[in-house]
Amino acid sequence: MAIDSVREWIEVLERAGELVRVRAEVDPLLEIAAITDRVSKSAGPGGRVGEGAGNKAILFEKVKGSAMPVLINAFGSRRRCGLSLGVERMEEHAERLEALLEQSPPEGLLDKLRMIPKLAALGKVFPKHVSKARCQEVVWRGDEVDLGRIPVLTTWPQDGGPFVTFPLCVTQDPVSGRRNLGTYRLQVFSRNETGFHTHRHKDARRHLDKTAGRLPVAVVIGADPATCFASVVPAPPDIDELLIAGFLRQKPVPLVKCLTVPLEVPATAEIVLEGWVDTDPASYRREGPFGDHTGFYSLADDYPVFTVDCVTMRRDPVYHTTLVGRPPQEDCWMTWAIERLLLPVLRKQFPEILDYRMPFEGVAHNLMYVKIQKAYPGHAQKIMNAIWGLGQAMFTKVIVVVDQDVDIHDDAEVAWKVLNHIDPQRDLQFTMGPVETLDHASRAACYGSKVGIDATRKWPEEGFQRDWPDEIVMSDDMVAQVERRWAEFGLDS
Repeated sequence: MAIDSVREWIEVLERAGELVRVRAEVDPLLEIAAITDRVSKSAGPGGRVGEGAGNKAILFEKVKGSAMPVLINAFGSRRRCGLSLGVERMEEHAERLEALLEQSPPEGLLDKLRMIPKLAALGKVFPKHVSKARCQEVVWRGDEVDLGRIPVLTTWPQDGGPFVTFPLCVTQDPVSGRRNLGTYRLQVFSRNETGFHTHRHKDARRHLDKTAGRLPVAVVIGADPATCFASVVPAPPDIDELLIAGFLRQKPVPLVKCLTVPLEVPATAEIVLEGWVDTDPASYRREGPFGDHTGFYSLADDYPVFTVDCVTMRRDPVYHTTLVGRPPQEDCWMTWAIERLLLPVLRKQFPEILDYRMPFEGVAHNLMYVKIQKAYPGHAQKIMNAIWGLGQAMFTKVIVVVDQDVDIHDDAEVAWKVLNHIDPQRDLQFTMGPVETLDHASRAACYGSKVGIDATRKWPEEGFQRDWPDEIVMSDDMVAQVERRWAEFGLDS
């Protein structure tokens, strides 16, 4: 069942035992982040960091300097990702997507009749327009605008200031008119100014580059969870993320017109900032440093300035935010959910891919495991190059391709088999290309090297003429015999 607002989201998480209310006063300057970091890294079974019972969503009810409570870590576990997006398992959305992707053109009347429910379901993904919205119950204009009344967090000691870390930034292509919803951090500079941290490979940056003068921007803080999640999905350029939100919700996202800019925003939002970004590089301002999802500070640099002319909000709004830093954090679980959601899309284009995974320590763009059904010589290299040609996947620094018998969700097994299977000089393929803006080790900003590791079994056609050994596995009969006699051996502690 779709969750329509932050209020409902809090209720769903609380009923499921996945939310804790903190009633003691807390400081948005570092203290909330320190508490959340400790909660996010709660250890679970086997010492798995981030999977402990203490890892909960948190509602800080009394925040120093503001009347607004703060919701954080709402997506911060496998279970909360599912609850937030209305499913028991994230794979349920992937299965729905796979069913849509597998549709063939109907050939007869019966096929056409069978298509009707699916077409009706597709009709639910498009946003709907409403004339009134609760996100406009309270309005600040002109001198009333004061971002200092919003409990924006400063999360790490060397941060350049407080940052809005889960803003849903709405922009529109000035040529095509197509909307984009993206998450770009906003450093608060003054009562009505923030930085606008969009990278050169992002849609909002393309919109800025096409604009002469000022680009209208609306920033949503605290939307329904499907819309929040859709804002971070690496969709192809010019795909409206609100369609993705509608697919996940299985009903439309209601939109309302902004009061001062020619844009629309989700009607159930908690807070909306309306304003303009000056596209003249002479107006750029130094932004950062910022403790980022890599676990390192992204360095200070010059970025456009977002000037806020109007703030609208619900009465008694909740400030929704997230903490990023050394994994695991909430963003790691969102990356996992995106990975599961997009597997059918990847498999549709490359059927030989059986599964893929981006380990948390790879911070989404440094490491990817890919399991394939190898069918011909050079197949691993084909997959590496294909992934480097796919949208945001072009930033992947290290791609490891393995055979179908490798459990890529077991890091110990991956390390064991990969290190046994490779000849480094032969099996490492280096290439140059675009890299993530946040890659501080690359030889130049946004440009550097990447490596693909072919850890598949080598074929004679690939120049391998030696025998390939079998993996050591005890016989089933002996395993069963030892199991039957185990009590005789007195080895249980």
